[in-house]
Amino acid sequence: MIRSPRAPRSSRSRRAQAALASMLTLPLALTACGGGSNGGGSNSGGDSSTLRVLDYYNNEPSKTVWQKAIDACGKQAGVTIQRESVPGATLIQKVLQQASSRTLPDVLMLDNPDLQQIAQTGALTPLNDLGLKADGYVEGVVSASTYKDKLYGLQPITNTIGLFYNKDLLDKAGVKPPTTWAELKTVAKKLTSGGTYGLAFSAPANYEGTWQFLPFMWSNGGDEKNIATPETAQAVQLWVDLMNDGSVSKSALNWTQADVNDQFRAGKAAMAINGPWQFPALAEGKSVKYAVAPIPAPVAGKPIVAPLGGETWAVPQTGNKDKQAKAAKVIACLNSDDNQLSLAKDTQTIPTKKALLEKFSSSNPNMAGFVDQIPTARARTGELGADWPKAATKIYTAFQSALTGQATAAKALETAQNG
Repeated sequence: MIRSPRAPRSSRSRRAQAALASMLTLPLALTACGGGSNGGGSNSGGDSSTLRVLDYYNNEPSKTVWQKAIDACGKQAGVTIQRESVPGATLIQKVLQQASSRTLPDVLMLDNPDLQQIAQTGALTPLNDLGLKADGYVEGVVSASTYKDKLYGLQPITNTIGLFYNKDLLDKAGVKPPTTWAELKTVAKKLTSGGTYGLAFSAPANYEGTWQFLPFMWSNGGDEKNIATPETAQAVQLWVDLMNDGSVSKSALNWTQADVNDQFRAGKAAMAINGPWQFPALAEGKSVKYAVAPIPAPVAGKPIVAPLGGETWAVPQTGNKDKQAKAAKVIACLNSDDNQLSLAKDTQTIPTKKALLEKFSSSNPNMAGFVDQIPTARARTGELGADWPKAATKIYTAFQSALTGQATAAKALETAQNG
């Protein structure tokens, strides 16, 4: 997802994924980044008053928002910050190159589903060893930053997806935002008229499509360890039914989430599955009066289980204990209550500490539909860890096959699972 700068990076480029796969097979990542006073190469000595920071917040307004926060936290830790921001699709390649040349930064931001794969190489320092804990954080966020029972990252903000709806179109049709799958099918069909579809979602054959499908699969009891189950087949069938009855455009097979938002902004979709990173684009034209509700549940009363996006902050194994200690202070500062609240507000995201959710939701009404889903939301890597990308590929392969009529939902899932 390129998308808005605040979208979760669930559809990273294949080049970045290939780089990450290469990193997992290279022993250099372990030898170059090993801990201890003898590890870390060129980063293991030198002036500890400066810390190097690497992230992918290279677009505005996030670039400036994070620069201010990182500089302030550096000052609090007694260090000067040298920050490098790179395009999201190149971050993993950059990390790979730095591991090879023993020039990893002192503070590293990672997309949360990437953390476990990087931790697997030995390139990161367990944060518990540096005195940091994740007590009071949303469980799914902690899961994403944990590898083999050790915490490797702290994530100050997160995001997820919800149901955007055009208030004028729903009022005109005399319907309310759907809360169940049955209501979703009925309401979407009723809202489909002329050039307007009732619902828009993103269903391409990539991680972005999987990201959009997860709330339906997980909320119905589907499991990525084995997708060939009736629960996941029912979720796929919901998407098939919505497309087959004309409530969702067949173009959704190729739409990005940005494309979905364009359809919603233009009044060509009465409802849309999307995330809070779309708020700035929706505010530009102000042509759509909208609100956000949670993703509809399979049946009334069943909890919504949505995916958690966002980035986590880690301390690479540079071999410089003094710098690692100061890096931990910077990360702790970025995760303070005040910074979680301010960063979330400024970047259309959500704090990750449970105690902050109600306060944030009440002061940011547009975020309520997303915040309500956070306590039960899950990390994509929560069950499979570093093997998550394989499952994500199976998932989008299956629903694409079913949506294009190549196979039934059940058969498509079986084939993808065994493929």
